[in-house]
Amino acid sequence: MSVLLPFHKSILEKIHDPATSELVLIARGLGLRRIVCKLLQIYDSPNNLILLVNATQEEEAAIGEELGIMGCRNPGLRIVGFETGRKDRQDLYKKGGLLSITSQIFTVDMLTSDIPTHLITGILILHAERVTPTAAEAFIVRLYREKNKNGFLKAFSDQPEHITSGLSPLRTIMKELQLRTVHIYPRFHAEIKDSLDRKTPDIVELHQDMTEGMAEIHHGIVQCMTTTLAELKRANSTLDLDDLSIDNAYFRSFDMIVRRMLDPVWHKVGPRTKQLVGDLATLRRLLTYLLTYDALAFHAYLETLIAANTTTDSGSARQHQSPWMLTDAAHTIFTYAKRRCYVMNPVPKAASAPVINLADDDDEAWAALDEMEAQGTGRAVPSNKGKEKAKGPRKKWLPEGMEPVLEELPKWYLLADILHEIEGEAIRLAPLLSSHSPGTNTVLIMASSLHTCTLIKDFLATMKADAPRGSQGRRMMEDKLRLYLWWKGKLSERRAEGKGPFALPQAKDKSAPGAGRGAAADDGVSEALKRKDKERQERANNRRRVRGGAPAAPAPTRDRTASGPLGEVVVKQEADDIADFLSTQGVDAAAEALASDVPLFTMDDDFDAHYGLLAPEQTVLVRAYADDTDDQVLQEVKPRFIVMYEPNLEFIRRIEVYRNSNPGLGVRVYFMMYKMSCEEGKYLTGLRREKESFERLIKERGSMLIPIFEDRTSAAGEALIKTISTRIAGGRKEVSTEPARVIVDMREFRSSLPSLLHASGLLVLPVTLTVGDYILTPDICVERKSIPDLVSSFNSGRLYTQCELMSAHYKQPILLIEFEEHKSFSLEAVADVKSYAKSNKFPPKKKPGDAPASSAAQSIQSKLVLLTLTFPRVRILWSSSPFATAEVFNDLKTHVAQPDAGKAVLVGAEEDPDAGAGVNAAAEELLRSLPGVTAKNVKHVMNRVKSVAKLCELSLVQVQEILGVEPGKACWEFIHQGERK
Repeated sequence: MSVLLPFHKSILEKIHDPATSELVLIARGLGLRRIVCKLLQIYDSPNNLILLVNATQEEEAAIGEELGIMGCRNPGLRIVGFETGRKDRQDLYKKGGLLSITSQIFTVDMLTSDIPTHLITGILILHAERVTPTAAEAFIVRLYREKNKNGFLKAFSDQPEHITSGLSPLRTIMKELQLRTVHIYPRFHAEIKDSLDRKTPDIVELHQDMTEGMAEIHHGIVQCMTTTLAELKRANSTLDLDDLSIDNAYFRSFDMIVRRMLDPVWHKVGPRTKQLVGDLATLRRLLTYLLTYDALAFHAYLETLIAANTTTDSGSARQHQSPWMLTDAAHTIFTYAKRRCYVMNPVPKAASAPVINLADDDDEAWAALDEMEAQGTGRAVPSNKGKEKAKGPRKKWLPEGMEPVLEELPKWYLLADILHEIEGEAIRLAPLLSSHSPGTNTVLIMASSLHTCTLIKDFLATMKADAPRGSQGRRMMEDKLRLYLWWKGKLSERRAEGKGPFALPQAKDKSAPGAGRGAAADDGVSEALKRKDKERQERANNRRRVRGGAPAAPAPTRDRTASGPLGEVVVKQEADDIADFLSTQGVDAAAEALASDVPLFTMDDDFDAHYGLLAPEQTVLVRAYADDTDDQVLQEVKPRFIVMYEPNLEFIRRIEVYRNSNPGLGVRVYFMMYKMSCEEGKYLTGLRREKESFERLIKERGSMLIPIFEDRTSAAGEALIKTISTRIAGGRKEVSTEPARVIVDMREFRSSLPSLLHASGLLVLPVTLTVGDYILTPDICVERKSIPDLVSSFNSGRLYTQCELMSAHYKQPILLIEFEEHKSFSLEAVADVKSYAKSNKFPPKKKPGDAPASSAAQSIQSKLVLLTLTFPRVRILWSSSPFATAEVFNDLKTHVAQPDAGKAVLVGAEEDPDAGAGVNAAAEELLRSLPGVTAKNVKHVMNRVKSVAKLCELSLVQVQEILGVEPGKACWEFIHQGERK
């Protein structure tokens, strides 16, 4: 059970009163979940109906488990989901207690009066930072306050950065939730500071240097991001993009910020700008992958980027390629990424220069030569003899000429040193600790992702403790190299089959990796870089000739071939060479790659050595950062040693809370971080952003005007509509006591339009409709389509059926095309429209039997034209946002009769006996294709005949009685024409 610290108790004392409603903003990692659980425990009673809203499935499970630990087990927290039937939900509401419910179900149940709104004791809303005027939570609060003035409402949030965008964001949230009080608790709050500074954990900060290759790649990625960001600002000089900086680019939200800024003009921007936006996201991922992926996985990911950037899935050349891949910084990235994995040496030919026998050479002289060359070039030059001596004989599965480097991440051997130190510290403290001492010697390692956790587990499972630093994970890296070679061979096979991104014509000269590159290919490369390549090539040639080897092949230079960016030819050539080598092996490559060199123990081995419970000091728990569930893990495991493999701001605070919640427990934290990396920049920037967000919220709270909330119950009388009754003499006006209402399909409550319709004063009735999404009047039916839904409905043919049903049952069918707010009000990009118009300016003459133009068939405008021609009574409404749609609906409902929910449900239903001819749209379409049947008499035919089969069984006279003499004869002869033959 989680212990409450003094600041937790202080917060609960302020918000536990059921007569008050407030908003609580607290910094992440300070125990928001334990505050919510304690509040739920206080209100847990069959006499109370407490509803938890906006909780995810993981949060529901964790809160329910913690409430069970706290004693709330009968019945505890019950979850109301989509699988819960209507009758079951009504029974749960009547029993009271604690319920977790989705926003959509809660809204529908309040509108249908399935839940006793006036009996709700209170509502707890999580993730209050997501509340907007169009959010479902704002709809819930309006419905809640219409019938319940005494129930409380308490909202919680631990994401202050999400409440700093826009004008007065805090006031907007409080207005939509109808709150007047807000409590703000940052880490620097006086009460929190006093509680957490009493006992601080022992934090050991370890700043690890990156390797030379990682540092060069990191610098190249940052340089590419800077260039891409500058190009994006230059291409969109009319927009305010000053907030876009490299510091903000470290965060995942950066991609959404860029897209949100460009959304209003997204239809005007060219393909180059869209490519730059996508490149920023790719480069941000590269920064993260560099520090978390092993060298082989990072290099393989770069090769997939090269392949995807040059060709499409069909094998054709891609038109809009990423500009950053054509820069010198990109060449540095690709070169060092490959060098971290392996080095390709030329294979000596039979007729080469005389080879000197190195068996009698002086090893110390060769080592001195290697050291001198390493100092002269600024990098380590591998020595083949030294490698074989240190790393054993050459592996048989390695292709000829490939020398594996297999650079390991520096944090791996740093982690091994930490675990060795923890083991020694645990042995030293063992005599000083009794069996009743709090905490265990289980080592908890925290990482940022599941992928990193898996990599750490593999490294620890295969680590050689006695190996030198940088070679402890050699066995794991060799296994990954075998998998990489198998993958490269598969790429070559797919390329030969004409599949995948490598399905391009073969290079003319495949004799060397640098085929197809020459002086003309190096245009645009600086002279300094050319001289550097030339010097590197000369040094390699001189050294190999001194040792007696064959002259080295020309070093690869910065290639810019006509077919793609840097390294494309090398990637394809290496794939072909590896595939050729694997084809000569006697065993299956995949099986060989997945095989393990470790012999399995037999049943004769010691059973206890492989099975049984491990002691805490022999247990290492590797886990990824999560939400408040980490607090529960800390309380259950109670580790004395915690290793933060990657920095995480909120987990540091969780450790502070954990340390102060367990008196007498000593905690040592190893805080690992790469020096001068994006990891360090992201951590410091996140700390600064949170501090600035809290300061802005505190300032806004001090100067905020208290919002005034309208009483919707008193304003209900003003919502009465005035209608003109033609049955009253003179057509005078009369006031209708019937409120204006709109019938909404249940599935539409996933959108924001029902909430806005309710906010505009309309009565929303949720039902299950067969035809249409919204019924405005007895004659007006609306089918709402967003832009993605419109495209998918056209492709699947669903929209044709929907318009057909609306036309059969309603006099005024309407297709509503609704765009999103703050986004471009355009179906297609301007560039696409221009290209389409240009291609059709002088269309070629069609010959008989030619298929229609593919561009016209794929145009969304042309499909809309065909739809209106097919259904002339269907009207199309264009709406720029849900707010505009609500205004249009109110205008359409002026001075008209109100729809009937009972009749709307029956329309289109198969069991409806009064639906008439519009029940079976397929049969009606078939009848209209028969001679003699027209749009005017098709209803008459369907009322007289039960089915098409019955019509075929009628005689000529009977058909003429229904259709008339001439139309009946034409129809009967058409049906029975085959019999006469």
